[in-house]
Amino acid sequence: MNDDPARVLLVDDQTAVREALAIALEQESDITVIGLAGTIAEARTCLARTPADVAVTELDLPDGSGLDLIQDLRHLRPLVQILVLTANSDRFNLVHAVAAGAAGVLLKTAPLAEIVTAVRRLCAGHPLVDPVELMRLLQISTQHRTEQKSARAALSRLTPREREILAALAQGLGDKEIAQQLHISHETVRTHMVNLLRKLGVESRLQALVFAVKQGVVRLEPATIVSSRSS
Repeated sequence: MNDDPARVLLVDDQTAVREALAIALEQESDITVIGLAGTIAEARTCLARTPADVAVTELDLPDGSGLDLIQDLRHLRPLVQILVLTANSDRFNLVHAVAAGAAGVLLKTAPLAEIVTAVRRLCAGHPLVDPVELMRLLQISTQHRTEQKSARAALSRLTPREREILAALAQGLGDKEIAQQLHISHETVRTHMVNLLRKLGVESRLQALVFAVKQGVVRLEPATIVSSRSS
């Protein structure tokens, strides 16, 4: 039987967060904190020096995504247990983190005692996510990846001119203004718009705009919502 303390790595860009958690964990006789890192690079250095049994990591790190670190950890030590501790409450954080190999996700607003309990459960080999819930999350992740792939394929079918029209929509421009800006006729704008909607598989200009914003193709200008409501 191995009586050695469980080795925990803490990765967070906020010094106060990782130091407070380290102090709390070090009070547990069966846990030792092997390293504190503020970046993915620092975490990799810690891992190269001492392997971890449990890692607690933020997703939003200065030099990249914690999802990349999760994959690194799983590659270097397949049995490592990973707890994501994040300030971002987006539900897809849990989905993507679990799909990448995390054992669970907690918000930084959780009481410190709850975080310590979660770490201790992982140290003991207990799951944080129910198997049924895990399967549901993985299904959501697969569906989301499929939707993203379909969306990228739809965007790839747009012509440069249709992309220009999408950008003009994000500026809140109407057909006449788009025609003037692109130096084309009003009818040509409408033709491009029909083709654009068909390729994206949406029913309206607003839906096309939402689609493009979600995919990061365009950014909304301040006047866009006002213009969309008035048109």
